[in-house]
Amino acid sequence: MGSIRIRELTKKYGDVAAVDGISMDIDDGEFLVLLGPSGCGKTTLLRMIAGLLGPTSGSILLDDVDITDAPSRQRDVAMVFQNYALYPHLSVQKNLAFPLRVRRTDKAEIEERVRDAAGQLDIDHLLDRKPKELSGGQRQRVAVGRAIVRNPRAFLMDEPLSNLDAKLRTATRRELGALHRRLGATFVYVTHDQVEAMTMATRIALLDGGKVEQIGTPEEVYDRPASVFVAGFLGSPPMNLLDGDVAADSERVVVDAPGVRAPLWHGETERRDVVLGVRPEHLRIAEPDDEVRFDAVVDLLENLGSEEIAHCVVGETGTTLSFRGRRPTGLHVGAHVVLTADLTDLHLFDRTSGRRLDWVPDTVSAHALAGA
Repeated sequence: MGSIRIRELTKKYGDVAAVDGISMDIDDGEFLVLLGPSGCGKTTLLRMIAGLLGPTSGSILLDDVDITDAPSRQRDVAMVFQNYALYPHLSVQKNLAFPLRVRRTDKAEIEERVRDAAGQLDIDHLLDRKPKELSGGQRQRVAVGRAIVRNPRAFLMDEPLSNLDAKLRTATRRELGALHRRLGATFVYVTHDQVEAMTMATRIALLDGGKVEQIGTPEEVYDRPASVFVAGFLGSPPMNLLDGDVAADSERVVVDAPGVRAPLWHGETERRDVVLGVRPEHLRIAEPDDEVRFDAVVDLLENLGSEEIAHCVVGETGTTLSFRGRRPTGLHVGAHVVLTADLTDLHLFDRTSGRRLDWVPDTVSAHALAGA
């Protein structure tokens, strides 16, 4: 078992809250990724779970046992650090065995666990080498293996791939995903890399300013972002976000923004300041009868091989809009283009709170926006 319950957890440094009243449940066997920009509190949260930092307030439960004040060595969790933290004077075999030797585990059991962990990670041929003789990817495997031999209730990983090059990072992502499925253990993984989060997580907790913005599956946080922050953080390029307003116009509720017009549904509504969102891959070049229209001028084209990204300017305010399509799109810098999207691919957020507004496209009666 390895379920983790976090309740109103806070860590303050003076008047600054690095973690601000976070509550979440991490189920046994889950791969939860703590995602967010630098300084959002994700590493501080992980280190409190590990027992390396004490919280200012709140509680942490491991399998319903309160471990908030327990020392790290008594928590039955294993930490994999960003810099691997291997002992340079010890061989791979001794690095792997170290946490078991500290616990005075039987020698035969140590040998068996080290052999099993090394075999799972394909480093059994490296057992006699020192860390300085290993590549970055091999060191990372040794660090993970040292955690595996402990057979902990949960694995805690703090940006373990950040020191690897792009090709090795991709390969190691696959290996970690396969390892999680094979072990069936609880993983809590910190990263600022959304690709790592989207490809490995069973759920993502997106943090900003010490608070949780949204928790959900990769599909949920990408397809239905709970806030402007989430929408603008995920995606490459991220979701296009344009300031506008919602108001009734000739029996239609319409979003108006500079260079943009999007009829949403039939009916009435009070005028409201909103942010209109649409992902670059959901835009397409408009046909004459398309009602949703983004009137734009191409400012820059990026060739991605199979795709092109057109960065456009919309309206007189200079708002930018990115369009992602199969190459060749037929566009060129300076070209005027009208783009459109399906109503179901449009997102609305309250401009003041930044929170998502739920609505039903193309209803036949008056419809109120729901949300903050």
